[in-house]
Amino acid sequence: MEIKTFKAKTMRDALELVRRELGPAAAVLHTREVNGGPIGRLVFGRRYEVAASATVNVPSRLPVEVVREAAPVLDYSLGGEVETFFESDRFGVADDAKGIDDYRARYRDDFRRQVAGQLDELHAMVEKLCDHAASAPAHDLPEAVFRAFTDLIEAEVDESIAREWIEEIRRDGEGRILADPALVKVRVVEMLENEIKVAGPIVTEAGKCRVVALVGPTGVGKTTTIAKLAANYRLREKRRVGLITVDTYRVAAVEQLRTYADIIDLPMEVVATPREMRDAVARMSHLDLVLMDTAGRSPRDEVKIQELKSMLGEAEPDEVHLVLSSAAGAKNLVSTAEKFADVGTTAIVLTKLDEAHSLGHLVSLVRNCPLPVSYLTDGQNVPDDIQVAARGEMAERLLGISG
Repeated sequence: MEIKTFKAKTMRDALELVRRELGPAAAVLHTREVNGGPIGRLVFGRRYEVAASATVNVPSRLPVEVVREAAPVLDYSLGGEVETFFESDRFGVADDAKGIDDYRARYRDDFRRQVAGQLDELHAMVEKLCDHAASAPAHDLPEAVFRAFTDLIEAEVDESIAREWIEEIRRDGEGRILADPALVKVRVVEMLENEIKVAGPIVTEAGKCRVVALVGPTGVGKTTTIAKLAANYRLREKRRVGLITVDTYRVAAVEQLRTYADIIDLPMEVVATPREMRDAVARMSHLDLVLMDTAGRSPRDEVKIQELKSMLGEAEPDEVHLVLSSAAGAKNLVSTAEKFADVGTTAIVLTKLDEAHSLGHLVSLVRNCPLPVSYLTDGQNVPDDIQVAARGEMAERLLGISG
């Protein structure tokens, strides 16, 4: 049995397609309106679907009204075959013309009631939306304050944080401040500056070896950041610096760090086990600063996080800096910081500031994460493109305000 489906804008057109392809003797097995309801018709227009077959002989499932209207299309005459269809018990209607007319009237009334009910529902929905829009209160913020709010949203600061700040400014601000956009902007920067925690640079002491490890997810720039720190402390601070890498998962990472070590003339150790880590740290204990590069770990991989914790336990670093990419989303950054807290992180390094479309989403990180920020990086140039995090400059940068 072969069944074909035909679609058209009207039932008449759909039946015409049936007649052309399957012939006037085809049996209509199923019909439906594809875009049911007033909204579907309004958006997509009316469209009908007819399933028919030329190889099966079953009663048609079209309503009587549709069959009669489609009769000329199917080349049936009202006095011939179509009349025979009407008289058939397969349709469950009376044998006389009055029964057919009654059926058509009931069908038409049911259809009108259905459409009327749907239109009433649609009308009620539109009225409800209009009432809601009309009753929504217009903002009563001073123009300068409202402009500051929109600037925060455009900078991708979380809306709840932006509203909190704006409400505080409106509540505590003087009339002179509320009327001046520049003063409102200064106040917003001050509020963010008060919430930013910074760690300052890595401090070395003469005669004491300081071990600093960098940890974080893959691809956040740990190796490049290690190279920048090593170059600055070796070439500019004149400190004795050594490198240790635990990133044996990526051969390219080891070779990249070895290249930097050769250029800057630094000793370097490659370790793969906790015991090797303990020995490597002991061999470099005469240096001022030992920087440790670790393999990237997924914050969702608890096994790898515990392996990292075990490795760091043997190194006993003085500082553990969590490296995070500024291009990541706010929720992901906060979640990653929470997962890596188990390895003993002490500070955050924010990298790739130059790759992020905006930096306002970092406000959520500095507010929700207890760790201070130590360094910011915004490029690949070694030893440049890295700076110690300062609260004022960082606040302006996160809000997209040029200094």
